[in-house]
Amino acid sequence: MSVIEIEDKIINIVKNIDKENFIFEFLKIYDIPNATVTRLKKGTNNLSKQTDEIHLKNKLYFKIANNDLFKSFVEMEAQVNVLPLVPRYLMVTDFETLLAKDTKTGESLDIPFEELPFHFSFFLAWNGIEKVDYEKENPLDIKAAERFARLFDVLNSEIDSKSREDCHALNLFLMRLLFCLFAEDTTIFQKGQFTNGIKRYTSEDAEDMNEYILGLFEVLDAPSRENIDTIYKNFPYVNGQLFSESHKKIKFNKKARKLMIECGELLDWSRINPDIFGSMIQAIATEDSRSHLGMHYTSVPNIMKVINPLFLSEIKQQFKEIKETWNNAINERNLGRKKISDIRKRHLDQLSVLTNRIRNMKFFDPACGSGNFLIMTYKELRKLEIDIYKLINEISDAQMLIYEPIVTLSQFYGIEIDEFASDIAKLSLWIAEHQMNLALKEAVAEAVRPALPLKSAGDIRCMNALEVDWAAVCPHEKNDEVFIFGNPPYVGHSKQTKKQKASVRKTFEGIKGNGYLDYISCWFLLGSKYINASKSKLAFVSTNSICQGEQVAILWEQIFMKNVEIFFAYKGFRWTNNAKNKAGVTVVIIGLSSDSVESKYIYDDKSRIIAKNINAYLIDGDNILVKDTKKQLSNCNQMLFGNKPTDGGGLIFTIDEYKEIVEKYPTTAQYFKKYIGSEEFLNGSYRYCLWLSESDYSEIKEYPEIQDRISKIKEFRKKSKAKSTNQYVDKPYMFKQITPFNKLNRNLNSNTLVVPAVSSENRVYIPMGFINNKDTILSNRVYGIYDSPIYMLGVLMSKVHMIWINAVSGRLETRYSYSSGLCYNTFPIPEISKVKIKQIEDLVFEILDLRELDGRNLSDLYMPEKMPYDLKFAHDKLDNVIDKIYGFSTYDDNKKLKILLERYEDLRRSN
Repeated sequence: MSVIEIEDKIINIVKNIDKENFIFEFLKIYDIPNATVTRLKKGTNNLSKQTDEIHLKNKLYFKIANNDLFKSFVEMEAQVNVLPLVPRYLMVTDFETLLAKDTKTGESLDIPFEELPFHFSFFLAWNGIEKVDYEKENPLDIKAAERFARLFDVLNSEIDSKSREDCHALNLFLMRLLFCLFAEDTTIFQKGQFTNGIKRYTSEDAEDMNEYILGLFEVLDAPSRENIDTIYKNFPYVNGQLFSESHKKIKFNKKARKLMIECGELLDWSRINPDIFGSMIQAIATEDSRSHLGMHYTSVPNIMKVINPLFLSEIKQQFKEIKETWNNAINERNLGRKKISDIRKRHLDQLSVLTNRIRNMKFFDPACGSGNFLIMTYKELRKLEIDIYKLINEISDAQMLIYEPIVTLSQFYGIEIDEFASDIAKLSLWIAEHQMNLALKEAVAEAVRPALPLKSAGDIRCMNALEVDWAAVCPHEKNDEVFIFGNPPYVGHSKQTKKQKASVRKTFEGIKGNGYLDYISCWFLLGSKYINASKSKLAFVSTNSICQGEQVAILWEQIFMKNVEIFFAYKGFRWTNNAKNKAGVTVVIIGLSSDSVESKYIYDDKSRIIAKNINAYLIDGDNILVKDTKKQLSNCNQMLFGNKPTDGGGLIFTIDEYKEIVEKYPTTAQYFKKYIGSEEFLNGSYRYCLWLSESDYSEIKEYPEIQDRISKIKEFRKKSKAKSTNQYVDKPYMFKQITPFNKLNRNLNSNTLVVPAVSSENRVYIPMGFINNKDTILSNRVYGIYDSPIYMLGVLMSKVHMIWINAVSGRLETRYSYSSGLCYNTFPIPEISKVKIKQIEDLVFEILDLRELDGRNLSDLYMPEKMPYDLKFAHDKLDNVIDKIYGFSTYDDNKKLKILLERYEDLRRSN
């Protein structure tokens, strides 16, 4: 049940009070089973013997008081305190007043009975929701969004055509409605003016709603108050173009009118957060987002991680230093009048320099959505503005202050492809402006900004950011400070639509490998071009994929060519928000500057380090980019991709299918081999595959089951759009791609080192091992080093190699996506002495023995929480040996990666 359903049901109970059954109906609203409530009503599970009391074990002690309410509550509390099990809630009421206590938290209620619906959250522990958890979700925002969702559903169901025009009209109305509700709770309108107007001047069936709304919106857009209908006389002129577009008729009905009135009466809109609410309203109108209402906004702490190091911390520090020097100077003894005057002038001049700097800044989000980043930036700057004017007042010795705005909405720019979101961004900025004006008035009485008429809400444009010149949206000169920020759309290269792929190709036109780039890469490149050779800076949130895998070299080579540097970065962390269904993804935050920054910072969850240079892998090191290569740079054995059937499943058999055909045709057993990919290797399972030469095929092709499979393979390959697959129609008995080793050595009795192509990111090590070549074929989901030396398994299963993989490997969703060209061929493997090789081999055999002794599959064995101590200890010993070989014994992971990158660069140049 949603929060507003709970609230509405309690409203109904309170309005239609049945004193005898009140508590039973109340309990049913929460997650108390109906059967429990029924038994309670019958008295079978009521632990109290008093007729006017209800005691439900662990849940509630309730009493109806006929005389002194407070005395009854004190008596009940005394009774409960001696019980072996104290119920969660105590409640006493005379149906005029209600007293309640949460015995776990100690919080209490003392309210008029009729206000019970507004305190529904007090009892949410019955639903398993503790108050601390619920408050994190900001219940006011959720309630408001859910009520709007109801209203949207009612109004949207009345739209016949669902045309773009009709949808736009509904979205525009919702946006205007939001403003009016906010205005009547924040002194822009008179208190309750909008809601009361609907109640008073429209009929219950809502037949005249459009007429009333049209008249109101025209008045709100009219500068003159002459010739205005009496019913609208006290409404102010709003402007801001919010009501300029004429109101198109909406199909209102009785239910819609009721919901609108409830939105006004049941919520305090002055307490709604515009930085959050805009995105939630946007989600309401998006069908595929409705089930995740509230997922689309960004939490305030995460936004601050972007704007603080980008610009905000610096200007706050400037202000702090001015304030501190003023306080220190003015506290000196024996200051003469002239000296005080000089101190005042000097500090006012310093504040003037700071305020002029802030006034000339611009703030630009080229994927602004409903404006979260812009709104938070505006609010933070306005808070600083208030502090500045308080200090100016203090320094000016309470002289009359001529107030000039420091921060205005005209400094804010945005691009958003969704029309409704861009409109909501403008509205949310207006709301944020009014909230901050009220805060300013409270802090500095004479520094008052008029609420109305609304001014322009910045330059928020509805367009595709990848198809417009950013400089045309937010013009800037070389010395202008423009701060670009935001959370652009991610979309990995494999999940992009045709239109998105075309945008990436166009943005990176002529750049080899652009098909591997994530969609967000476009924002980084366009942003780099914008800030090139200027004082402007940018910071974007991105999935950490742009700092991993093949796309690192493709993207960052282009960015660094623009003479742009990374001046701060947050390493990978979980990007979440306060919603119930949290959107969790591993992200990085990267700040770029063309104007060289002396102090560069790398942040993680617990610390901040100063870096000389931040490279594309977000460590302190040179701008070295690891590129996919077919050559093994350390001159070690070649690693090959497994065998790819491209057969529509025709050559692959489950164990049961294999047994069935071999039982029927025993001679076919010799033509089968075990077949393993990443999943089979990690889980200790296998399938079978037909492994045939042309002569082998001629011996079994007459079997009906084989004929059936061969026919399906031919049909599959014939229909393929790939010409290389079509060419194998005449060889349906063969895998399409066979590794050179398998082509030449069909029955060689040797071992292959197996590396899964995909493995969980939660593992400390990617599980690897050996298989026998004679009876096993590797699929194209694993890599193999054929005839590998034993010690190589020790090198590749070391933490040193995992540090390399973490940095350079691609990702499949969040899992490691290993590749020979990027992870193995580029990995710097030093020359190892025979003594050290023997040490490594002994430890490898120890690890293999421990695995076999345990008996579990590799997938389980290598999950951190399941890894047995003796196996972990053996790996620790191996890691110590490998660290010493590399000379890494005293280094942390970042230092190790820095050295590995430098050694890679040396290898690359020497090859």
